[in-house]
Amino acid sequence: MALYSAAAAVLAGLERGEGGLKSLVYNSGFPHVRQLYALVSETLRYASVLEKLLDGAALLQAEKKLPPQLAKVLVYDLLFGKGLKCGGRWKALARRHRARLEAELARMKVRHKVSRNEDLLAPEQAVSPAASQVPRYVRVNTLKTCVDDVIDFFKRQGYTYLGKAASVEELKALSGKKFLLDLHLPELLVFPAQTDLHDNLLYTSGHIILQDKASCLPAFLLGPVAGSHVIDACAAPGNKTSHLAAILKNKGQIFAFDVDPKRVATMNTLLTRAGVTGCQLAQQDFLTVDPRDPKYSRVTHILLDPSCSGSGMVTRGLGQEVAPSAERLQALAGFQRRALNHALSFPALQRLVYSTCSLHQEENEDVVQAVLQEWGSAFRLVTAFPSWPCRGLAAFSGAESCLRASPAETFTHGFFVAILERCREGAAAPSSLPAVAKENPQPGEGMEPGAAPKKRKKKKQRVKE
Repeated sequence: MALYSAAAAVLAGLERGEGGLKSLVYNSGFPHVRQLYALVSETLRYASVLEKLLDGAALLQAEKKLPPQLAKVLVYDLLFGKGLKCGGRWKALARRHRARLEAELARMKVRHKVSRNEDLLAPEQAVSPAASQVPRYVRVNTLKTCVDDVIDFFKRQGYTYLGKAASVEELKALSGKKFLLDLHLPELLVFPAQTDLHDNLLYTSGHIILQDKASCLPAFLLGPVAGSHVIDACAAPGNKTSHLAAILKNKGQIFAFDVDPKRVATMNTLLTRAGVTGCQLAQQDFLTVDPRDPKYSRVTHILLDPSCSGSGMVTRGLGQEVAPSAERLQALAGFQRRALNHALSFPALQRLVYSTCSLHQEENEDVVQAVLQEWGSAFRLVTAFPSWPCRGLAAFSGAESCLRASPAETFTHGFFVAILERCREGAAAPSSLPAVAKENPQPGEGMEPGAAPKKRKKKKQRVKE
């Protein structure tokens, strides 16, 4: 039963936009990751068929305690897979409805005039063109190593280093065992799309983080200086939190929140492996955190990446997911507005990054516009990466200050980022950056993407093969 529970949890994580398929599978704690990955992949490939089967057989109406994600996994293995492998009440439940499900499957084949199960799949459920062109991005964890040492390690493993990319198009052209340094982010390496590094020593030891380029933007653009107090409001699975810790050089304080106990446990494991210290991880809904609590009196930076539709996530080897309903988008946008309003109420806050892995205006520009209107002149938008090719939709004046990412234009997952800063009353040119931060311009203001950071003097530990 553990296999099906783990698969259902991964499906739920994908729906909440918590990460990509591989990252969720490998962070699940399930010991047989290949088996889990295969089951979730095939369940997703048959998702539209399974939804019609569940609806036609009225399984969820008959079994109200059966979670829909678990129902999909069970029905997939019952009808399309190798047969149910689990015991217990869920196996008995699925078999109890087997005749009805098989009858509904037979009716579907008759309606579509097909004889094979595979013929029920729509053409768009083949490999997604967007997925095939998104490279494998690898963030060097500077808490444990440095870019040069990681490059040397991969070269010793037979990879060919091609230097720093000069254009986005170069990222798309990668093939074989070749890799590049990203042209925008100074600690990001780029490999061909199908490169699998989950068993690589650098990954298992926490020296590299497998993280999409777009997902690296929020922490990089927040850019807190060492010693800052930072909140990661909706933190799981923890890649952005570990990125913040690296930017802070483990100096300062991170307060990371997530409401789900399983995600918090997974995150704790990830942060420990990454060598993160100075992070207080709490199982708590961010909306219940009191901004007036003295422990947060020095919080100047907040990263807010709330739950979203996940419509920008590209799943490698699978088709695009069904678009969320208008009601679902409205509910998500309502939560996102509440979370952003709450974040802006922290009294010492100077700079905030709001991000989603959604393509929908309702969750992105509309949320930012609504909240900025509520706060009047207290906060302003800061232009993120002026030369970044993909800008915010023209939903309101100034929306071009926001940043978007997409598989077609930036060869990343779909993403949205907005930077908000507090305006100082009476200042001729509003700026909320602390005095120390002004000596080092924040990413996105006075610094172009790809600008080289100062070299570290401290020697990082090497990884031996």
